[in-house]
Amino acid sequence: MRVIIDVGHPGDFHLFKNLAHLLNKNGGKVLFTTRQKEFEIELLRSENLDYKSFGKHYLSITGKLWGLLKFNAQMLATALKFKPDLFISHGSVYAAPISFLLGKKHLSMEDTGNMEQIALYRPFTDTILTPDVFYRELGPKQVRYNGFHEIAYLHPDHFTPDPKIYQWLGLNEGEQYAIVRFVAWKATHDIGHKGLSNEDKVKLVNKLSEKMRVFITSEAKLTDELEPYRFKIGPEKLHHALNYASIVVSEGSTVASEAGVLGTPAIYINPMPMAYCQEQEKYGLVFNTSEAESVFSLVDEILGQDRQAFREKSKKMLAEKVNVTQFLYDFIQEKYMKN
Repeated sequence: MRVIIDVGHPGDFHLFKNLAHLLNKNGGKVLFTTRQKEFEIELLRSENLDYKSFGKHYLSITGKLWGLLKFNAQMLATALKFKPDLFISHGSVYAAPISFLLGKKHLSMEDTGNMEQIALYRPFTDTILTPDVFYRELGPKQVRYNGFHEIAYLHPDHFTPDPKIYQWLGLNEGEQYAIVRFVAWKATHDIGHKGLSNEDKVKLVNKLSEKMRVFITSEAKLTDELEPYRFKIGPEKLHHALNYASIVVSEGSTVASEAGVLGTPAIYINPMPMAYCQEQEKYGLVFNTSEAESVFSLVDEILGQDRQAFREKSKKMLAEKVNVTQFLYDFIQEKYMKN
């Protein structure tokens, strides 16, 4: 089976990388398509996966509309050359219409609930896989499963944390540190929303710095005051860093959820609730808030708890969820490889 997997975010790459390896290992051929946005190309190279870049990602509304035309044209040209049997994506508005145009199936993974994007890809999509806690009903194409995206690549069957992260970060082994994630607020689902103010960002970093080293990963440009804290090692090492961190504070739901799956306590600060982060709050792994002031009290509350207790909470959660990569591979085998 020949498969095109379109990715628009580092989290999309991680979601599908183990699936791609499974498909390639079992006689398939996978080609990733992407745009130059954050670290997608570096990550694809780190896993030795075949990819085609369509160029620069656009941030403005006008740019996104132009990109819709430009990237669909590039997707069509790529697909005509590659001849895929199946398209897979995280709700790609480029993979879906081209799959339909070529008479192929498009399988989408969905967990954000951005209805503007869903409206664009759903008519051209065969199946939409969503976590069972996903709060929207998407019609007869929707299939729910007992898990969420981050388990696909951070399940113990697929990920082994490397303690060399302390060396890579310039720390003594076992030294405490925090990771803070800021987003750019430029995605379509971010319109009308904003995160921490620059003043609150500085206040947060200063508070954490009183107790431990702080590393920032940010889509947005950092102020001169915060730039020295930037996470400077390769993006493929981020999950190892999340695993050994004492605490994670994130404006992005993906990093917060990744930390939770790894058994690292995380604060997700965002005005948009995400069902999978709320699900992890039930296990005591992710703490959701939309107010900056509550972040500071949550930091104190989390750091006052036993770090190992969060590891145990993660083990309990994973025991009650499916291995998402294996579920996805089996689903594709059953529905698309036997037809």
